[in-house]
Amino acid sequence: MKRRHHSPEQIIRKLAEGDRLLNEGASVEEVARHLEVTPSTWHRWKSQYGGMKAQDAKRLKELELENARLKKLLAEAELDKAMLKELAEGNF
Repeated sequence: MKRRHHSPEQIIRKLAEGDRLLNEGASVEEVARHLEVTPSTWHRWKSQYGGMKAQDAKRLKELELENARLKKLLAEAELDKAMLKELAEGNF
């Protein structure tokens, strides 16, 4: 099966469609097959995005990207600080 990357909006749409199919009596395996995802992906999406609106999911993704960027900046700053400390002590 080809790997796909779904946007948060697509995931929310697929979850809504899957919930509709589940309410009509389909099993999780049938829903996953219809949505072209694995049952484990369905459960992961359900736990991560269940009950969210598309805008909420988009905002979550933006915050995750911002958090990753800030963590990288902090790591670089800590590395610079450690290098300056070593130079000041003369351990080079």
